[in-house]
Amino acid sequence: MEPVYSSVITTARGVFAAQGIDFRIEGEHNVPTTGGAVMAINHTGYFDFTYAGLAARRSGRLVRFMAKKSIFSHRVAGPLMRGMKHIPVDRRDGRASFMRAVQAVKDGEIVGVFPEATMSRSFELKEFKPGAVRMAQEAGVPILPTTIWGSQRVWSKNLPKHLGRHRIPISIVVGEPFHVGPDENRNEATVRLQAVMEAQLHAQQEAYPRLTGDDLVYLPARLGGTAPTPEEAAAHDTADMNRTTDKFNKGRRTS
Repeated sequence: MEPVYSSVITTARGVFAAQGIDFRIEGEHNVPTTGGAVMAINHTGYFDFTYAGLAARRSGRLVRFMAKKSIFSHRVAGPLMRGMKHIPVDRRDGRASFMRAVQAVKDGEIVGVFPEATMSRSFELKEFKPGAVRMAQEAGVPILPTTIWGSQRVWSKNLPKHLGRHRIPISIVVGEPFHVGPDENRNEATVRLQAVMEAQLHAQQEAYPRLTGDDLVYLPARLGGTAPTPEEAAAHDTADMNRTTDKFNKGRRTS
């Protein structure tokens, strides 16, 4: 076990225990004990990467996550991210980040990616980017379809946080390895992967304890919750993107 990663895992497990999180993990046997793989994960909460990593512990594996480059510059998080050998993503030079991830998978690592690219406010799967499929295809390794449900109740975008002792159930499922043929169309394979993960996620949602009252904000509109519809969520995302772009352009004009 690597000392930095081991220390972070120990600390995280202590925090999870203090919070009383009720983890329900299925499909751990689908994580290979050796060899590379791409772990494709849905994204509804800020701690999804820490929860997804738990599913690999039974197989004795550490997951290297792709994360925004800016995190690696943080005074505290940066050294930890580098110590755990996570992979920085520079959106201005995505090719270099992608090739580094491919090499890590070829070297036998499990690399964690979020095919939706950003957090889903609707708690439904957003349209997948083809990066996970492309990475698996180029490295010749399987994809591990990993879905998490319940993490949005701990901490999600623009919603009340529950960081104290809350006893929230969190369901994590690792599906059967998903294989992409060497000559398969990547876009078609991406649609196929999303369909597999959507069915898996829907089953978790159906088995999850019923949410009522104030907790309906954490439930998709499709299931009777008050979360934004996918269309409303997309509009919010666009507005956020426009504000960020305007702020960046304003900074350039005043500098």
